[in-house]
Amino acid sequence: FPDSLVRHRATGSVITVARLTKLVASVRARPVDLGALRALMVSGSPLGADRLREAADVLGPVVFHGYGQTETGMISMATPDDEPGSLGVPPVQLEVRDAEGRCLPPDTDGELFVRTPSQGCGYWGEPALSAEVFTGGWVRTRDRGHLDGEGRLWLTGRVRDVIIVNADVYYAGPVERVLATHPAVGEAYVVAVPDDDSGEAVHAFVVPAPGRLPRLGELRALVTAELGEATAPTRLTLLDEVPLTPAGKPDKRRLAAGG
Repeated sequence: FPDSLVRHRATGSVITVARLTKLVASVRARPVDLGALRALMVSGSPLGADRLREAADVLGPVVFHGYGQTETGMISMATPDDEPGSLGVPPVQLEVRDAEGRCLPPDTDGELFVRTPSQGCGYWGEPALSAEVFTGGWVRTRDRGHLDGEGRLWLTGRVRDVIIVNADVYYAGPVERVLATHPAVGEAYVVAVPDDDSGEAVHAFVVPAPGRLPRLGELRALVTAELGEATAPTRLTLLDEVPLTPAGKPDKRRLAAGG
């Protein structure tokens, strides 16, 4: 991939988080001339602040982190000037709501509802799902996040991406973000697996950082310290790369089914 950017003197490209991680590792190990590059638009899954800083250090201020959905089109995009980890200030209408549909104040996590000029109006042949997602002129993203005091958007996970441990609900997003801070971790994703003692437990799928070997005990200790023992992974699977959906998002269904 770096060779293609060099050969064609590319000024911009759309790229997944997984591909960006590989690009950064490749350029760090074998520097190449990317002087023509002006923009890499990353989308498909969250990009942690540490990974974004690393990309900026290796590639320069060229990474733009986009957030959108098929149902809505683009919702927001962070530029290289935005605070790492945020998705910038959305140029569309966005509300953060609680489980009862009430709007929440800044810095409070909830479900994101948006209105965009390019949003859809329903799913073909799926009236029940359409009624659930397209409601009152708004699109229910089924993503969790918040707006900070400056109006910047921060994603924290998926409403449906949960692990239920001893009847308590935990979101996968915070666990993945903590795992991604470990120096031996390149990418991290977690899914729920059945557990005889707690109902469900956390199974972590990790792409190691170059030259590093993550260990389950270290990752458990890290998550326990940050989030509590209930969300600490009980299983660890190391991957060369994360399977992706046709849309370029991590395919958690394949992970949960064994890859």
